[in-house]
Amino acid sequence: MKAFRLTRPEPKEAQVLKGVLRAFELHPAIAFAVRMNSGATKTISGGWVKFGFTGCPDIWAMTKAGRLVVCEVKRPSGKPTDEQVEFLDKVQKHGGKAFIARSIDDVTEALRGE
Repeated sequence: MKAFRLTRPEPKEAQVLKGVLRAFELHPAIAFAVRMNSGATKTISGGWVKFGFTGCPDIWAMTKAGRLVVCEVKRPSGKPTDEQVEFLDKVQKHGGKAFIARSIDDVTEALRGE
C-alpha cells in the first residue's frame, strides 16, 4: 500500500502573474511594468477584435536605464509555447532582458545587477 502524502496545490497562473507583476513594480531598477493581454473578443455587432500577437509576453517593462524587459509568466509546471520562446530569444538577441517567471524569486534573479 502506497503511503498517503499531502502535497501543496500548485498555484494558478493568474496567482503567479499577480505576484510577479508586483515584484516588477517594487523593483528599484524598474521604471514601469505593464500587463500585456493578447487574444480576441467578440464585439456587440458580432465581429471579432484581436489584440496582442502570438507569443506576446505577459509583462512588458523598462528599466530606469532604458532597457526593455519582457517576462512570460507560467505556473510552476507550465511550459512556454514555441512562439513565446522565439520572441523571448529575439528580445535577448537585440539587447533586451527576457525571461520566464514561475515565481517572484525568478524576477529577483533575472533582474540582479540591473
